[in-house]
Amino acid sequence: MDGIRRLGPDDAAAFHALRLEGFRRFPRQFRYAPEDEDGLPLAQVERRLAEQFVAGAFVSGALAGIAGLSRFAGARLRHKGLLWGMYVRPEAQGTGLGGALVNAVLDHARGQVQTVQLTVMDHNPPARRLYERHGFVEYGREPDAVRVDGEPLDEILMIKRLA
Repeated sequence: MDGIRRLGPDDAAAFHALRLEGFRRFPRQFRYAPEDEDGLPLAQVERRLAEQFVAGAFVSGALAGIAGLSRFAGARLRHKGLLWGMYVRPEAQGTGLGGALVNAVLDHARGQVQTVQLTVMDHNPPARRLYERHGFVEYGREPDAVRVDGEPLDEILMIKRLA
């Protein structure tokens, strides 16, 4: 792994391509479908990277993993963050890259939010174990949260308290 850094607007094309790759390669692992974001103008992706924290992990100079953090809006919700969009290319899985991305998101979240939430598909035990290793605990389940080709899939709701 070359390293992890915050992605900016200049990384929009690589970020968008990697995100769509994840949606296409692993349709049962994401709540979004490729067609949900395929036609996004690059300017909108650039704005997302400028406004939100997105960590990118690089291997041999290429973007190989991503994870984002959004902060909930509103006076009563701003104590919470959401870890979203976690994806690591299969050839980089098992190398510690995923854990490093989670750590980068949590490091950024500290001092800004008191809790970080996420959702993970029920049938994705490796991802669940990764999050559990980083202190996330399950607090609920949403049955039939997502439908892929008509198949209902459950999502596990997880949380980590930082403060």
